[in-house]
Amino acid sequence: MPLRDTIADVGVHLVETRAKGNLADSTRNVEIIGFVVVEIRTRGGLSGIGLTYHEVGGAAVRELIKIDLAPRLLGRSPLETEALYEENFHYLRGIGRKGLAFCAYSAVDIALWDLKGRMFGLPLYRLLGGKRNIVPIYASGGWTSYSLGELVDEARKMVERGYDKIKVKVGIEAGTNPREDLRRIRAVRDAVGPDIGIMLDANNVWTSATAARFANQVKELDILFLEEPVPADDIPGLAGFKRGTDLPLATGEHEYTRYGVRDLIVAGAVDILQADIVRCGGFTEMSRIAALSQAWNLRLAPHGMEHMHMHFLAAAANGIFLERLLMYEEAVEATFENAPVPENGRLRLPEAPGLGLSLREEVRKS
Repeated sequence: MPLRDTIADVGVHLVETRAKGNLADSTRNVEIIGFVVVEIRTRGGLSGIGLTYHEVGGAAVRELIKIDLAPRLLGRSPLETEALYEENFHYLRGIGRKGLAFCAYSAVDIALWDLKGRMFGLPLYRLLGGKRNIVPIYASGGWTSYSLGELVDEARKMVERGYDKIKVKVGIEAGTNPREDLRRIRAVRDAVGPDIGIMLDANNVWTSATAARFANQVKELDILFLEEPVPADDIPGLAGFKRGTDLPLATGEHEYTRYGVRDLIVAGAVDILQADIVRCGGFTEMSRIAALSQAWNLRLAPHGMEHMHMHFLAAAANGIFLERLLMYEEAVEATFENAPVPENGRLRLPEAPGLGLSLREEVRKS
């Protein structure tokens, strides 16, 4: 019987592409774009897939899964997601409750949930109790390394592709020129018109005072939120930013586990929570994080990785939209045979069991 199936094998693969052009935000350059892909197979012939980032440290994540996590899964039921999470949370705690260790287990947990859906013959959004199968999604790019003309051109192209919400970067010249940032965002607003939602990402570059001052100037352009205006670990700074402006604060992509998210919420340091399922512990921990966000009446807008988040967001009562990182489009195409593509700012979820995604054969050979 499928529900008695057990894990027989764990494969781990790297998908790697190179950044096209000069992609830099306020604090770092992007060079590698890719995924660490986990494929868990059962004795009954089912397989589930999950992934996490391969930008920095992907090879280390692959080896951690192959050497340390995979043997602990063999012979276990994919249905034991709670038990396996607790066991491996404590197993990994000495080498990191954040960072690469949790990226590794997140990919494993997502693969287990994909298997769950396949075992029950249901797409994950239905297994999670959801109903909607079309969710809003926005386009994300607009690097600080772009000239003003390049920034405006990409913003226009996002809108031409049907997106009614877009996100671009601020913090030009390593955050030293907020006046130029303001000029650039005015140009974007003029280019896309008044009906397009604009979000901004500062990528950790400012102090709370500088960020609040910029927010109070730029909010006249009808900005939906400012993301990570100060370093993600500076929770007092995030709270200080919130006290200095009423422009909504988006953050949370760099928190791992419910404990980090709890600290953000209790400190009053977030309006829109951007937890990332491929970092925070997969579907198992993301469920706890969503419950916390709902208890504080916050909105949930996961960071990136739309194909890993789509089923979860569809089932989350406070989930507002997905993010499509344009720089990942080539890597997604190289990884999956059938990843859905947004149309007019909406993503239709697959109805096939689990995530509904199929790996390309070339990935299994990597």
